[in-house]
Amino acid sequence: MSQHIEYNNILVLKGSPRKKGNSATLAEEIANGATAAGASVESIYLHGLDIAPCQACYACQTPDSKGCAIDDDMQQIYPKLVDSQAWVFASPVYWFNMSAQTKLLLDRCFALMAYDKKAFLRKKIAVAMVYGDADAFVSGCVNALRCFQDAFSYVGAKLVGSVYGSANDPGEIADNAALLAQARELGERLAK
Repeated sequence: MSQHIEYNNILVLKGSPRKKGNSATLAEEIANGATAAGASVESIYLHGLDIAPCQACYACQTPDSKGCAIDDDMQQIYPKLVDSQAWVFASPVYWFNMSAQTKLLLDRCFALMAYDKKAFLRKKIAVAMVYGDADAFVSGCVNALRCFQDAFSYVGAKLVGSVYGSANDPGEIADNAALLAQARELGERLAK
């Protein structure tokens, strides 16, 4: 596995079951800002991938570990996580937290240090969230943001920023010009 990191290599992880959903729209605006600032961006649509839950086997934590013992689609994602400079997590809020698709990937990041001991220390993280209620607290968006904040603080990654807003119907977030502008600006910051 390559240990080389391109300066402006950004990985966008879309955790909605809707390919063209509201969180995906925010993710694309972040990607547009990053691309305009000179970054190369790759997006991965998580829904439909074979990503099993962490089995708590701790095989990835042994001194001679070769990585996660589960043979699924995460094996293709781990090198991309290691080789990228920044990660963008995009998720709708489902039942007061991030989507299950997003949480599966986040839990499986437990094995990431088996691939690179400093895997988290040089990462920049951005989060894009969309929720149904008008209030980020009532909707549970704050719970999800707190999960990202706490997890990445714990492992030494840098949470560069987040964008989040309310929308129910598919495509509705596209009418929020101010939020889309914030997303583009966040992408520009990720690329620097």
